[in-house]
Amino acid sequence: MWPSLIDKAKQGGLDVIQTYVFWNLHEPQPGQYDFTGRNDIVSFIKQVQQQGLYVSLRIGPFIEAEWSYGYAIFITITYRYVRCHNSFPMNMSFRGLPFWLHDVPGIVFRTNNEPFKLYMQNFTTKIVDMMKAENLFASQGGPIILSQIENEYQNIEGAFHEDGSRYVNWTAQMAVGQNTGEPWMMCKQEDAPDPVINSCNGMRCDETWKGPNSPNKPSIWTENWTSFLQGFGEDTYMRSAQDLAFHTTMFIIKMNGTFYHGGTNFGRTTASFIITGYYDQAPLDEYGIIRQPKYGHLKDMHTALKQCSQTLLYGNLAIEHLGDNQDAYVYTGDASECAAFLVNNSSKDGVELVFRNTSYTLPSKSVSILPDCENVVFNTGMVNTQVSTRSMQPVITFDSSQQWQAYSEAIPQFDQTSLRSDTLLEQINTTKDTTDYLWYTMRMDLNTSEAQYMLRVSSFGHVLRAYVNGALVGSAHGTRKVTNFTFENTTSLPPGINNISFLSIMVGLPDSGAFMERRSAGLREVLIQDLNFTSSPWGYQVGLLGEMLSIYTDEGSSNVSWSQYQNPSTLTWYKTMFDEPEGTEPVALNLGSMGKGQAWINGQSIGRYWVSIKTPTGSASQTWYNVPRSFLKPTGNLLEEYANPLNISLDTVSIDKVCGRVSDSHPARVNSLEVPNHYQGKLRPQIHLQCPDKRIISKIVFASHGNPSGDCDNYSIGKCHSSNSQQVVEKACLGRRQCAVYHTTESFGEDPCPGTPKTLLVDARCE
Repeated sequence: MWPSLIDKAKQGGLDVIQTYVFWNLHEPQPGQYDFTGRNDIVSFIKQVQQQGLYVSLRIGPFIEAEWSYGYAIFITITYRYVRCHNSFPMNMSFRGLPFWLHDVPGIVFRTNNEPFKLYMQNFTTKIVDMMKAENLFASQGGPIILSQIENEYQNIEGAFHEDGSRYVNWTAQMAVGQNTGEPWMMCKQEDAPDPVINSCNGMRCDETWKGPNSPNKPSIWTENWTSFLQGFGEDTYMRSAQDLAFHTTMFIIKMNGTFYHGGTNFGRTTASFIITGYYDQAPLDEYGIIRQPKYGHLKDMHTALKQCSQTLLYGNLAIEHLGDNQDAYVYTGDASECAAFLVNNSSKDGVELVFRNTSYTLPSKSVSILPDCENVVFNTGMVNTQVSTRSMQPVITFDSSQQWQAYSEAIPQFDQTSLRSDTLLEQINTTKDTTDYLWYTMRMDLNTSEAQYMLRVSSFGHVLRAYVNGALVGSAHGTRKVTNFTFENTTSLPPGINNISFLSIMVGLPDSGAFMERRSAGLREVLIQDLNFTSSPWGYQVGLLGEMLSIYTDEGSSNVSWSQYQNPSTLTWYKTMFDEPEGTEPVALNLGSMGKGQAWINGQSIGRYWVSIKTPTGSASQTWYNVPRSFLKPTGNLLEEYANPLNISLDTVSIDKVCGRVSDSHPARVNSLEVPNHYQGKLRPQIHLQCPDKRIISKIVFASHGNPSGDCDNYSIGKCHSSNSQQVVEKACLGRRQCAVYHTTESFGEDPCPGTPKTLLVDARCE
């Protein structure tokens, strides 16, 4: 998988792969390290090196990254200039701070605390020594040109008062003392001590960042967020290719010195309420598929910027004011070297600018790049790249009850528990992050006749299921922003012994903030009518029985009795078997009919799902769940708490729609990284369509050369239209994997409306 993704990033114009280091994966127990299999970070860095790219090693070890306990790894792809540095993080599976740190006596995370500093330094030194042993630092001839210590500490530094600044200074000294021969950086740390470099994370670092805190430090944009994190119950944040390119280009030309690949949080690795898919809207999506137009638009931006790199690096900057919110950033070097960046910072109107006696059209909030101070090769607001649409095609449907077997989870009662307490136990301390589930059980002896009783339960989070005498009587949950909640429900209690069981479910550990080691989860108070049972005898069961028996594995599954599926029910494990789909396309599990739980494929968890919690627009935050083909064998297992497995399907993921739109004002795409001495003739914009491997353009749904209205999502023929538009495009494209159609009157043999500005819009299908 990684060689393909690294190659796509390189082809996209990027130079540096940036990766976090998984502390919890690499040191699951104090002093016990794991760098085998998927944890082999040395092998990964060498794969990057083999493709001629550099590495930025973000050791942390605190990362945040929407990962449990905020200690994570993600891969970022960075394009790099000597005076500035801008990152598009590329996610791989995250994991958090090793939970054993939580139980170290006297520990306080991320402050001037000796136990924490001891373990942090031990892990940092371990990683650095491994890199040195393999000659992976640039000073040894390797690919690692930059390392990171800590992450966004300034956000919480004030909570620790003087100990916060002491910790920052100690951290910097400890990192520099590793003697890697390469610089270190701190993200979002304005006062990063010399020589550690302060850098920016965000979407608009060109506007929000103050810059380096020393003239001897470069400008670094560590994380340029191509989308944004998404929690269960939240809609997807969409960031346009134009906005991304505009702020990136502005950062480079102003400072002169993002998340590039999405990913999947397999298992229980996400932070509180974060969905399994991560930054799926990135240029390389969760499945490693190129997402257009972001990928292509950024590739064009990289190409244009690299044409200017020598002038940017060695030239002198002059800023020319061209109008309200309009400027020209002009870099000149020796001889005739000249590169210009024309900026329209108005958020409302496009403009006509005159620069050096030539008129240029700029949309709102855009930058035009002129590598020779004359010809526009790229504009951040004009997208030449095609728009591609991802589709999910069911290849296996599990719609028959005969395909499913079920195993019902037992509801524990107080008498069946061995862990007891006369108070409500805090969940994180009790489970030690070995499971999302903790059962709280009690019994209540009533001497009265059957009556209605009010159950009122206050919880620190995250989800609660309430059972009375084995029957579900209600549920409640918090949210990513407010994890605590109160459950209230009226239920009937008969005379005699009543067994009351509460299943408290976590949806990830916290990932940010001060004093994370003090965070709480689970039940806080239980009232039945006016009686408070908080300090009464309670029995506990850590985890589900199916988890303890590992029934999601072949061996564990054979040790329990499965029954034929009848009807959907609560706390039920469902199992089915299937053959791996043919082909090489990515595969996803459609869990749209399910509720909340986890899913396993051949013993490997593909993550938490929670499709029953809806966004404000009424949809699930995530319906499809990534199944790497490396996980696939003939058998699979699923866990579900309450829903209908009969509508699950296994789908292949591919691109089936490609669409392009260019106009007279669009610059032509220039693919060469070298600045030609002169541009011969007028460069012509074109639509370039490309289907995925092993697919061809099978149909032209729409084609219009003239003034069609709309865009690739919604379009129609305008008053001006070349009558042979469909024929010209079909001749150029049908039956081919890729094609190009120039946006010129000559291409279509006629000018349907002389003097009218024209646009070419084409919508095609791949199969």
